[in-house]
Amino acid sequence: MDTQFAIQLTNADIFQRENLILSNVNLSIEKGSFVYLVGKVGSGKSSLIKTLNAELPLFNGTGLVASHTLETLKSKDIPFLRRKLGVVFQDFKLLTDRSVYQNLLFVLKATGWTDQKTIDQRIDEQLNEVGMAHLKHKMPHQLSGGEQQRIVIARALLNNPEIILADEPTGNLDPDTSVEILMLFKKIHEHQKTILMATHDKLLIDKYPTRTFICKDGTIHESDQSEVYLNFRELIS
Repeated sequence: MDTQFAIQLTNADIFQRENLILSNVNLSIEKGSFVYLVGKVGSGKSSLIKTLNAELPLFNGTGLVASHTLETLKSKDIPFLRRKLGVVFQDFKLLTDRSVYQNLLFVLKATGWTDQKTIDQRIDEQLNEVGMAHLKHKMPHQLSGGEQQRIVIARALLNNPEIILADEPTGNLDPDTSVEILMLFKKIHEHQKTILMATHDKLLIDKYPTRTFICKDGTIHESDQSEVYLNFRELIS
């Protein structure tokens, strides 16, 4: 495995339980890259992200994520991998009975932070980064979808991860808010973060074209931009 890559899969098979979802996946993403992953619902995008995050085990082939080898990863080492990853979900997954501050506090406490002053400083830094410091004490139900997604991005950044895995982060947002969220990811990318974003939002790809992989027919291949532009509806619907 090459250390220039943040993510590298070689001849990898992606399974959900006993079901083969993607076969013979070869994927290399250099450190500091911004990459799209597109494909129809059920094509394997989420399963791939879950494998990279060690929610699903890698049985066949080899994988390297943030210098961790997936096929030999032990359960006790999974938390160390996940501290190098920030995951952003389409459906937010905020704790609905806790304020914005308490949601972020929960993550820091769960990952070993103990000094309250340092914790508060880190939370304030990340809320400022996403423009949400003024909503620190609000409950999730008091926030718009775009505001919730900004909080989720702040949560993903708390432990200064090397890689951001974003699974349809604009799927529940209107077009204008989607572009705002994309611009936020672009800003994060400027800090040398590696970003893999699963999406079927053509507006985003048109706004900020970059390297794109396509999940189709049980495998993944890299596309050129003409394939994305000419066949996008077929690729996602």
